[in-house]
Amino acid sequence: MKIHTNIKKKSFWISLLGILFFLLSTPIEAATKKYTIATDTTFAPFEFQDTSGNYVGIDMDLMNAIAKEENFEIEIKALGFNAAVQALEAGQVDAVIAGMSMTDERKQKFDFTDSYFDSGIGMAVSTSSNISTYEELRGKNVAVKIGTQGASFASSIKDQYGFTISTFEDSANMYQDVVSGNSVAAFEDYPVLGYAIRSNHLPMTLTSYKEQATQYGVAVLKNQNTEFIEAFNRGLATLKSNGEYDKIINNYIGTDDSTTTSTEDTSLLGLLKTNAPTLLNGLWNTIWITFVSLAIATIIGVLLGLMRTSRISVLETIATIYIDFMRGIPLIVLTFFIYFGIPQALNIRLDATVAAITTLGLNAAAYIAEIVRGGINAIDKGQSEAAMSLGLPYYKSMQKIILPQAIRLMVPSFINQFVITLKDTSILSIIGLVELTQTGKIIIARNLQSSSMWFIVGMMYLIVITLLTKISARLERKA
Repeated sequence: MKIHTNIKKKSFWISLLGILFFLLSTPIEAATKKYTIATDTTFAPFEFQDTSGNYVGIDMDLMNAIAKEENFEIEIKALGFNAAVQALEAGQVDAVIAGMSMTDERKQKFDFTDSYFDSGIGMAVSTSSNISTYEELRGKNVAVKIGTQGASFASSIKDQYGFTISTFEDSANMYQDVVSGNSVAAFEDYPVLGYAIRSNHLPMTLTSYKEQATQYGVAVLKNQNTEFIEAFNRGLATLKSNGEYDKIINNYIGTDDSTTTSTEDTSLLGLLKTNAPTLLNGLWNTIWITFVSLAIATIIGVLLGLMRTSRISVLETIATIYIDFMRGIPLIVLTFFIYFGIPQALNIRLDATVAAITTLGLNAAAYIAEIVRGGINAIDKGQSEAAMSLGLPYYKSMQKIILPQAIRLMVPSFINQFVITLKDTSILSIIGLVELTQTGKIIIARNLQSSSMWFIVGMMYLIVITLLTKISARLERKA
C-alpha cells in the first residue's frame, strides 16, 4: 500500500514538472496592440462606406494594410471630421485619419505620422456656371465643409474677393448646395472634388485653381502614442517599397474612369433595395436606444416628479433645479459635454452609445418629471384631503389613490415624450452614433443622392412615429 502511494506521488510530481517544462518552453506571444481610430466616412475617396457597410477608401485601405503589416488591431469610429478631432483632444480615441492636412496650427496640438498623400485645395462650380476665377465670386455665396482646409482657405480670401460662405457638416450637402444654385462654388481638397464629380456624375466641374498644396498625415495627441506613429511610418514605407501603396491610390484616383464610376442603382427603389439592411439596422439602433433611454428617464423622472410635488421643501428645490437645468441646456451642448467634456476632465473613455443613452435619459427625465407633476396636480385635491381624513399617510394615499388616476392622464404625454426622444436621437449623430440619421449621412456620402435618401429616411421616421401616435390614441381611449 505504501509502495503504491509513493508511485502515485512520483507520478504527480513528474506530471507537474512536465507541465512546467511545457509552459516554460512554449514561446509567449505578446498581446496584439489595439488602437481606436476616429475618421469621417463622408470624405470619399479617402474614407466612406460601401454598399456592404464596410469602411473603404484610401485612408481605410492604407490603415488596414499597415495594421496587418505591423501586427496591430484597429477599431474605426466614424464621427465626422469635427467630432473626430474633438474626440482626439478629449482622449476618446488614439488617432485620427480623415484626410487631415498637417498645418502648423494643428502641429501645436498634435503629432503627425509621415505624409501618406500630397493634396491641395480646389474650387468646383456648377457646369451651367460661367465662373472660373475668384474675382467672379464677388457678391455671391460659396459652400465649404466645417473644419477643413477648404473652409480655412475660403475664409482667408472672402474679404479680398467679396463673397459670403455657407458651412456644412458633410461634403454631400456642400455639393448639393452648389448643384441647387444656393452657392456658386465649393472649396474642397481637389482629389475629393474630382472623385465626387466623376463617380457620381455631379453636374459640376473643377476650375484650374489648385491652392495650398498640403500633406495628409495621421494625428495623435502631442507626445503620446509614439509607438503608433513609428509603426505607421514603418508600415507606410513597406507599402511604398513593395508597390501596395500605388495599388491602393490608383484604385481610387486613377486615369481609368471605370475605377471611379459608381455602379449603384440610384433610383428610389434601387436605393431602398441596396441600402435596406443598413437603414433597418440604423432604425433598430434608434428604437432600442430610445427605449433604454426612456426606461432610465422614467425612473429618474417619476422620482423627480414626486419630489417636485413633495411637501418637503428641500426635495422640491433639488427637483426644480434639476428640471430647470436640463430644460435650459440645448441637447447638442449636453451631448458634447457628456461625450467630450466629462471624459477629458476625468481622463476616461466613454462609448458613444453609453454617452447617447446617458444624454437622452438625463434630458428626458426632466420632461417626464413635469409630466408626473402635471398628472398629480390634475387630480382633485379633495381626494388627498379625504385620504388624510381617513388616516392614510401621504405615501399610501399617493400609491393607492392619486397615482393610479394620474397615470391614466399621463399616458398620452408619455407617448409624446417617446416620440420626441426618438427624434432627438438624430442629434446624437454628431458623436458618431450610427442611428437612422447618421446612417443616411453615411449612405449619402457614398452616392450623393441627398434628396432620395432623406426622403427614405424621413418616411421611415414618419412610419414609426405614426404607429406610436396610433398606439397613444388607443391607450388614451382605454384609459
